[in-house]
Amino acid sequence: MLEIPVSEITAWIGRYLWPFFRVSAFFMAMPVIGTQLVPMRVRLGLSVVVTLVVAPLLPIMPRVDGLSLTAYLLIGQQVLLGVVMAFVLQLLFQIFIVAGQMISYQMGLGFASIADPVNGVSVAVLSQFYLMLTMLLFLSMNGHLVVIDVLVESFRVIPVSMTPFDVGILWQIASWGAWMFSSAVIIALPAVTALLVVNFSFGIMNRAAPQLNIFSLGFPFAMLFGLLIVYISLSGFLPQYQGIAEEGLIMLRQLVRIP
Repeated sequence: MLEIPVSEITAWIGRYLWPFFRVSAFFMAMPVIGTQLVPMRVRLGLSVVVTLVVAPLLPIMPRVDGLSLTAYLLIGQQVLLGVVMAFVLQLLFQIFIVAGQMISYQMGLGFASIADPVNGVSVAVLSQFYLMLTMLLFLSMNGHLVVIDVLVESFRVIPVSMTPFDVGILWQIASWGAWMFSSAVIIALPAVTALLVVNFSFGIMNRAAPQLNIFSLGFPFAMLFGLLIVYISLSGFLPQYQGIAEEGLIMLRQLVRIP
């Protein structure tokens, strides 16, 4: 009768189980794939498929008893690493949402909010439009394949082990919040500046001829002018996305110390 030692079974299962937690946590929290538009079963199935494909290519996994405290700590570490990597990608998409909010409030469309099926919250219409464009560009440029490649490479740089990873990673991500807001301001600055000039002109006209009640016409005019500015600025949306996406992917590689 063939007898397989328990240690061999544990090592075989661990070779697929430990990477699965990092991969599944990444797919559950990343943009596009990890949104509410993608069913949970699809995300789980994709995580299983990716794990089965990449597990034979990864370094040797540690042999840990599945019911020990060490195993639970290892699971928590891998889930945290996957979520942290996905959060960096979320910063990239949030840049365009924040930029849309800035432009919307300046042109008077801040009250026009719709339910965002991706994040499950209410956002401005313009932010939702920018988010849709960003998702389409992300998929059309194979951004999902690039981040999966970074995820696989992270197993070589930060292998599955009980060695604690650098806590400074979390502080580094917190500092990248300034990058998110500054990039959003750069995107929204042309439209916000143009609308500021329009509102300033209406203010001067109202002071020069208060009997004309300029402000009653200024609100719809500022909204139409803002839509025209957004339409004109779409010609430069692709170069802006390329530059910001490159910065975001470089930051993701730096996060896991990939050269």
